[in-house]
Amino acid sequence: MQLYTVGINHTTAPIAIREKVAFDPDHLSQALLDLMDHKVSEAAILSTCNRSEIYAKARDPKIIIDWLCKYHGIKLKIIESHLYVYENQEAIQHAFRVASGLDSMVLGEPQILGQMKQAIKTAENTGSLGVLLNKLFQKTFSVAKEVRTKTDIGMSSISMAAASIKLAESIFGDLKTSKVLLIGAGEMIELCAEHIKNRRPKSMTVANRSLDRGLALAKKIKGDACLISELYDRLHEFDIVLSSTASQLPIVGLGMVERALKTRRNRPMFMVDLAVPRDIEPEVGELSDVYLYTVDDLSHLIEEGLTNRQSAAIEAQKMIDHHVKDFTQWFKTRTIVPTIKALRDHAESYRITELKKAQKLLKQGMKPEEVLDVLSKALANKFVHHPSQALNQAKGEEHELLTKTLKKIYPLKD
Repeated sequence: MQLYTVGINHTTAPIAIREKVAFDPDHLSQALLDLMDHKVSEAAILSTCNRSEIYAKARDPKIIIDWLCKYHGIKLKIIESHLYVYENQEAIQHAFRVASGLDSMVLGEPQILGQMKQAIKTAENTGSLGVLLNKLFQKTFSVAKEVRTKTDIGMSSISMAAASIKLAESIFGDLKTSKVLLIGAGEMIELCAEHIKNRRPKSMTVANRSLDRGLALAKKIKGDACLISELYDRLHEFDIVLSSTASQLPIVGLGMVERALKTRRNRPMFMVDLAVPRDIEPEVGELSDVYLYTVDDLSHLIEEGLTNRQSAAIEAQKMIDHHVKDFTQWFKTRTIVPTIKALRDHAESYRITELKKAQKLLKQGMKPEEVLDVLSKALANKFVHHPSQALNQAKGEEHELLTKTLKKIYPLKD
């Protein structure tokens, strides 16, 4: 069994591909249980707007890839060129980099660490974490904390939420006359709400499937709330729309926006879709009076303070490399423990067999020194029998490798 990471992220695939393999957080536990039924002994799934990654202990990464395609109902050829697969040491390093923010679209952003912790908590509650992944992520979070504490990797970074508001300001200028709609009530929308609240817009409305959750967020920002089902009749009221839900299907369709624009008499609408899969149908972006942006479109706005963070990233990578080396050594030790135990058990079976023979010889009256001689010769012959046999049967490179191995194991002279 090896440690694997199989995934797709913002550097390997556009949003149109990423949304095909995004996991619904409400069904993540069931996905993990399903994966565990496919010859995977440990598993955790990290799914955000920028990445879908599976960390697993398995015999072959193909098992994980085949399951990923089957689970999402897509053909391998659609995602094959966008996939990355990391094994053992590379998988360890990748986990450390992701948690530390070195692999994020926003270099050093802190949100990914919380998302990763939630993913591991879900796996733990589901029962899909074993000794290996549990140890890996304990170390991962420890390394991330050290990196963020001892370097400036998170300094001057601008979040997706902040980038969305800055973009709105670049189009509308002062937002004090703008009416804002927030679709969803999760962490991303809450971050957006905090940023936009400080701009004092004319009004803020939270639309959510659960009115209670919507009202709770609305209360924090001194806004109002409505159900998502009300948007068809209310969308025209809003100048700025920010959406981030866990819906597997679009919430805002082309027809809904066209209807809203007619009522608005073609006054422009600014829309940011921070969800993966997307909440707003991409065709909406083709309308002349709509400014529609996705998470991929925001990448150019998140470069502020990048130079300082890149310097910090070099320092952070050195720290990560050190911890990767240590953890890899622990991992290798764990993988050879079963082999060492099997070797010791094998030797013990020889000892017991020959000891019983020796005891019989003693009972038959043989002298103890003669019994010891017979016993020691028998053990010596048994211990060298299999290595000798393997060496005699080996040919070419295998013979050369076995010879070197035996000389390394035993202090043999040429």
